[in-house]
Amino acid sequence: MKIILTHEVPNLGSAGDVVEVKPGYGRNYLLPQGLAIAWTKGGQKEVDAIQRARASRQIHDLDKARSVADQLKQTDAHIVARTGDGDRLFGSITAADIVKAVDEAGGPKIDRRRVELASTIKSVGTYDVTVKLHPEVTAKFKLQVTPAKRRKK
Repeated sequence: MKIILTHEVPNLGSAGDVVEVKPGYGRNYLLPQGLAIAWTKGGQKEVDAIQRARASRQIHDLDKARSVADQLKQTDAHIVARTGDGDRLFGSITAADIVKAVDEAGGPKIDRRRVELASTIKSVGTYDVTVKLHPEVTAKFKLQVTPAKRRKK
């Protein structure tokens, strides 16, 4: 089944790409979620126009992505979280929490879907966080997770 992606889908493609997927995946997930539309000849003309516009913007976007990556490398993100015994967190740190911490630290605005974690953050410590800003630009920065002060009983 040929479809046109309207949003970026991990391990499949970005908006405007024409991809071939299994019929069930397209019909039951991509189309109902609004991540893609069915391929048609008219749709193909729209895709060509989108790709021409994207190619002209891409050079500008690459420069902007590099500047955002430089800003992220200089950002010291810090999260204070509630902990239990052995410095284990109640719950875990999510991509949305990381984006909020970067924003509070004075860093650039980033999309939570671009944040890539090697594993879930469930304990106190320093972690390396990767942000995929552009297909050619990936930024890494350190995230410090510290325990919140406990109330004495």
